[in-house]
Amino acid sequence: MTSSTHSTDTGRETGSWFPVRDEANLPSDLRGLFAKARERLGFVPNVFRVYAFRPQRLSAWFAHYRQLHQPSERLSAADREMIAVVVSAANGCLYCLVAHGAALREELGDPILGERLSYDWRRAGVDSRRRAICAYAEKLTLRPREITRADLQTLLDVGLTLEEAWDVAEISAMYNLTNRMAMVTNMLPNPEYSGQARPG
Repeated sequence: MTSSTHSTDTGRETGSWFPVRDEANLPSDLRGLFAKARERLGFVPNVFRVYAFRPQRLSAWFAHYRQLHQPSERLSAADREMIAVVVSAANGCLYCLVAHGAALREELGDPILGERLSYDWRRAGVDSRRRAICAYAEKLTLRPREITRADLQTLLDVGLTLEEAWDVAEISAMYNLTNRMAMVTNMLPNPEYSGQARPG
């Protein structure tokens, strides 16, 4: 790669220890993704900019991400963001905790509950269904070798289908990957996230 394929961002904006590619040199589908993000959010999430170091991998990761965040009857968009936050809190991932904390506040329409879930889901005052989801996601993150069939049953007992239970597991696993990539690249959350979905 020549230096012209990289932007002037040396980590000041994204924090990345890896080169950040110049957007103009990215494949057309990723330029389109960046444009849609600017239109919807007003900025390009740093995860896109950092992951674009390997463009095809970003495309594959984002396609997987979109599938996992499709809501279902008993596993809403907010529930899926809640899993992201619980996993990210367990891992201590700054980028994902800030970014998905903002998304969770927005999806819940309740910034107070969103904030409580981000810091301590056990004290957030959620119902038994959400508590079971949070407990499963955290256990899979911190103690994966201890997962048993009984843990799956806890999700079924609160009304999730087998497909939704699979989604809880897969979302949890995906965010463990994403957390580790955010941490190994030194990715910083965009400042805009901190002000999103706040009261008043």
